[in-house]
Amino acid sequence: MSHGPIVFDRKRLAQQRERASAGLGPVAWLLDATLERLVERLGDVTRGFDRALVLGGWDGRVAAALTRSGKVGSVVASDLAPSFAKASPVPSLVADEEFLPFSPASFDLIVSPLVMHWVNDLPGTLLQARVALAADGLFLGALLGGETLSELRRAWLEAELAEEGGAGARVAPTVDLRDGAGLLQRAGFALPLADSERLAASYPDPLALMAELKPMGLAHALIERRKSPTRRGTLAAACARYQESFALSDGRIPASFELIFLSGWAPHPDQPQPLKRGSAEKRLADALGAIEIKPEDTP
Repeated sequence: MSHGPIVFDRKRLAQQRERASAGLGPVAWLLDATLERLVERLGDVTRGFDRALVLGGWDGRVAAALTRSGKVGSVVASDLAPSFAKASPVPSLVADEEFLPFSPASFDLIVSPLVMHWVNDLPGTLLQARVALAADGLFLGALLGGETLSELRRAWLEAELAEEGGAGARVAPTVDLRDGAGLLQRAGFALPLADSERLAASYPDPLALMAELKPMGLAHALIERRKSPTRRGTLAAACARYQESFALSDGRIPASFELIFLSGWAPHPDQPQPLKRGSAEKRLADALGAIEIKPEDTP
């Protein structure tokens, strides 16, 4: 349950994902790229996982990829959209990531691709995921970062300021890479790790990009979104500014997508533990071949 500000309209998001389920195939390249990287990270782990949960099953390809990896035994999937849940090749249910209906220690692995950036209380959702993991269970997640669609957001901002004298709510808050590991640690995960990767795509024009966002399930669902229709003049200005500022040499326009990957383990006594402060037996300066300068020696 979210205890912070309500930023995202979860009901609207469920409707958007339901619509996206009808035509995800042609525009699933971002999900496929994300899933490929998550499976690579799973492959770096030397152990297997008997019970896995997919938070955000999409059209079933996530569960299928986990099954093919040979790293997991049984897989259960959940999704906010009923049609995505029905498309799953494994046992699935309709569930909201903000209210996970799972008992403690139910799974050894939880994988969440491209859904957690839409939750209102990310620390709370991560905490629920950690509780649902058995001891020494692994969480792997991928979220959209702040550099996602930076070109489109800048074009819209400039166009609205110029055409309407003010900008509407079009930018959703996102996780900063620097905060990723801290969020995992706050949720009680051990050995937290966060890293990011930036992907680039190109489109014939800005309208082609905008048309693809809805079937990708990436249209924003902000509570404070603008309710009135977009003015034609503002849309035309945004497209022109996008083209003028970012067009490639062949006339196509680029679009950036930042992926932030989070991984953490449910605590277990056998996991590596940090040494106690002051227990080191060797000096860092010796290891680096450097000369140590004490504070009292500095001018």
